[in-house]
Amino acid sequence: MQTDNFESSYRATEPSRGDVDSLKDVAVLEFGAPWCPICQGAQSDIQTVIREHPEIHHIKVEDGSGRPLGRSFRIKLWPTLIVLKDGTEVARVVRPTGAGSIRETLAIAEG
Repeated sequence: MQTDNFESSYRATEPSRGDVDSLKDVAVLEFGAPWCPICQGAQSDIQTVIREHPEIHHIKVEDGSGRPLGRSFRIKLWPTLIVLKDGTEVARVVRPTGAGSIRETLAIAEG
């Protein structure tokens, strides 16, 4: 049975930067907030694309003022998707405007 790789809820407790830097393979960090209307509006497209790639580890992180992980990635707007390959940022998309922009961003990591 295949497990679902899409995290539906934002993690209130974020992973450390060291944990993120040590991730293997391709991962997507999604920064946002559960009350953010732009984040809510993007969820369908994010979910669709993440589920098309079951090999990708999806980590949904609740961001906000003073949150160290978001600050370490210089997050300014939500949602922001950071694509990592072996713990290193290879691409990002800020406020994706559809599934296509998310797919294009993921293609950079897979290419």
